[in-house]
Amino acid sequence: MVKSIQKVAIIGTGTIGASWAALFLARGLDVTATDIAPGAEASLRLYIDQAWPALERIGLAEGADRARLRFTADLAAAVAGAGLVQENGPERIDFKIALYEQLDNLLPAETLIASSSSGLTMSAIQAGCKRHPERCVIGHPFNPPHLIPLVEIVGGKLTSEDTIARATAFYDGLGKRTVRLHKEMPGHVANRLAAALFREIVYLVSEGVLSVADADTAVCWGPGLRWGVMGPALLYHLGGGAGGIEHFFDQFTGPLTAMWASLGQPAITPEVRQLMIDGVLKEAAGRSLDELAAQRDEALLSLMAARAGE
Repeated sequence: MVKSIQKVAIIGTGTIGASWAALFLARGLDVTATDIAPGAEASLRLYIDQAWPALERIGLAEGADRARLRFTADLAAAVAGAGLVQENGPERIDFKIALYEQLDNLLPAETLIASSSSGLTMSAIQAGCKRHPERCVIGHPFNPPHLIPLVEIVGGKLTSEDTIARATAFYDGLGKRTVRLHKEMPGHVANRLAAALFREIVYLVSEGVLSVADADTAVCWGPGLRWGVMGPALLYHLGGGAGGIEHFFDQFTGPLTAMWASLGQPAITPEVRQLMIDGVLKEAAGRSLDELAAQRDEALLSLMAARAGE
């Protein structure tokens, strides 16, 4: 599918759009990007230059070249000839509906339109498409898309199975790990899981159980290490011993459901908000956002190298 889609259009070149652009270029595709924000082109090219060494470590596809990037402020020129449009616009449904109406009129029926939206549903977004809503799909990445393999694929009420199959094949062909959601949910899946964990962290910190830094340590040096290798369900299969997941449920259903019943429902009051902010800044210990991102990305590259070939 990567071979059949040779050109991708990027709409919106903020952090997510720029990261997508870097990945598409590294996979040997032609990319045309558009964004009306002042300085968008310079910011995009800088982001790609900074991401390129990491992509070289992962491995560039034949024909990968940053020179295959074009930038234009003209939407029609940007999407012309694209096999897939990756949209990364603001999370406002009025904006999305209007944009998709434009795209629906500009693009031939076979061109896929994928949204990186993390919260809006495709059923709502594709309401703007009167001609071919069936070719619209959520292709939601995890940040940063040029490193994190996950892509969540979610169709709307009018999305065709052919579109789901083509989008899945395209992202899989890039080396991504796709998951198919058979039902639309606010926040899709990965962000819901992350939100559930963060909710409990906020609760524990607000209750004075531990500090923000210790909560982060408990996650990243405990279950987080295992989650980088296997998901929780498969890990609980191992946790069940010789009896596997059946024995796990036999032994731990009671304690597990008791913990569920005691999980917190914190309110982010001004006081709780400031408590979390102060804790995060203390944990960051003066490291800039760029320094923290570099630390994150280096660890991600090492983990991905260790898991290569799975």
